[in-house]
Amino acid sequence: MAADEKAQAKGEQAKGKVKKVVGGALGNESMKTEGHAEETKGDLRGAKEKVKDAFKSK
Repeated sequence: MAADEKAQAKGEQAKGKVKKVVGGALGNESMKTEGHAEETKGDLRGAKEKVKDAFKSK
């Protein structure tokens, strides 16, 4: 399950980054903001998985 969560986090980060860049290039603030939010969501999911991994190994 953790590998799925990590993959989902990486996917969200990548998708968010693409939306942010495309939104910025097109001057679409809504898309840029949505991308930033999605990237942040992926960052938080990744951080959660790192914390879970830290407690599993002990």
